[in-house]
Amino acid sequence: MPVTFKPLESYRDDFSYRNSAQAIRRFPFPFPEDSYMYSVNIEPATPREPGSIFAHWFDIDEHYLSEMAERGIVLEKDPERCLVMPHMAPAAWDTLEMLMEHLAADYPEHFELQRDGDQWRWVNRPLGIEQRFTFGDPASLPCEPLEYITRQAQGDFALLDQRDGNLFMDAGMVTCPADWSIKFDAGMSFTQWHAPVPMAHQLGVFERALKYLLNIQVDHPVRRLNWTMTVNPRMDTSSETFHEWGHERSQVTAANVARMVHLRVELQFMPRLPRSNALLFGIRTYLISLEELASNPAWACRLHRVLRDLPDAITDYKGLTLYRQTVVDWLSQYDPEVVAA
Repeated sequence: MPVTFKPLESYRDDFSYRNSAQAIRRFPFPFPEDSYMYSVNIEPATPREPGSIFAHWFDIDEHYLSEMAERGIVLEKDPERCLVMPHMAPAAWDTLEMLMEHLAADYPEHFELQRDGDQWRWVNRPLGIEQRFTFGDPASLPCEPLEYITRQAQGDFALLDQRDGNLFMDAGMVTCPADWSIKFDAGMSFTQWHAPVPMAHQLGVFERALKYLLNIQVDHPVRRLNWTMTVNPRMDTSSETFHEWGHERSQVTAANVARMVHLRVELQFMPRLPRSNALLFGIRTYLISLEELASNPAWACRLHRVLRDLPDAITDYKGLTLYRQTVVDWLSQYDPEVVAA
């Protein structure tokens, strides 16, 4: 089913971002049960349900134009959101090849790739791009290859170098992170950048996850869902911009909670890059307001129970402390147990 792109919407200022009914239906609701605790919820990334977010390796949806415009805004203000350490140059070309191949194969109405040896021609119809270049020659592109291709793909991308029995975040394009920073985490190991996460270390979650990830083979990617909540449909909730959005957490009230508070879900996708042996860590972000989410009452009921019983340490880590009770109170109207009481 062809993707239809919405006109430009904003993830800042007037926050005009909204989901269509179709986008709500395909939203990756992340809770399989009425409670939440960290787990190694990694599964093989085999294609599922045509039209769903699991149908292809890289999901393109109605917000494509808006998200690419938002990426451009962030990079204009802070070009260092894209960084590539010198030894990761092969992985950057790897990423360009993988994204171009899959976007062209999965969305042929929007993207086209032609190859004649190392002479390539790339067409991105939605963004009006036609580029001839020499694969492996950065001078033949308008910018570094990782930046070039990730300016045309939704979601953030980290490139992880595998060495010494660990994974190191040595390159990436990160313009829509959930309260972290590629500049701060650059060069860190998997263990180091997950150090702030509460409780999961005692449960051995990251040790098991790292062991799993180190053994990912080419053409056998894996995926998982992660979640948090965001006030306003703001994509760039980076550590660098906390001064722009942190105060919004205190503005949530019973009157505005349904429109302001958004469930933020990341589809994390991890394929092995065949030329460099690096691991690509794709973080595809989806936002849905509580008002939109409640169009599915079963989701609203489950989210009520999850947030109501969420351990305080996780609540604090996810930045929900100031407004969790307001959200729980609003969602309680969709929980039959509460209504019947």
